[in-house]
Amino acid sequence: MELITHSPGESMRLGEIFARHLEPGTLVAYYGEMGAGKTTFTKGVARGLGIDDCIHSPTFNLIHEHTGGKRLCHADLYRLEGQEEIDGTGLEEYIRSDAVTAVEWSERFETLPKRHVIVRFEILGDEARRISFASDYLPESLFDAVKEEYLS
Repeated sequence: MELITHSPGESMRLGEIFARHLEPGTLVAYYGEMGAGKTTFTKGVARGLGIDDCIHSPTFNLIHEHTGGKRLCHADLYRLEGQEEIDGTGLEEYIRSDAVTAVEWSERFETLPKRHVIVRFEILGDEARRISFASDYLPESLFDAVKEEYLS
């Protein structure tokens, strides 16, 4: 599934709707260049999980944990070189937990766990983004529900 957003607010709204359909323990693997809207989307994911924290990119801390209605682990692997460095962060603990784990720069993983969804961000213009979703784990009906709610 892919959708076009025309502003950061629309990207956050899409993230919020998407999060309301996620099961605990799902890894959300982000792919997209710098400035494509991954952190903005995550702000919406947090809101959809009932989290009121201020969400910032965890580039320098690597991992931020947020709690509220549900748990969110937000990780940024930009500064890491590969699986060995990822293994030393403790991220695997979050991935195996009941947290929704959103990971920026997921291409750093050698392999993704079974319970994952890939979210790709493409810059179309100053604020417009193409956001696409793919998963062998999540049912197509979940994406249909997200799309229907977003477009209504």
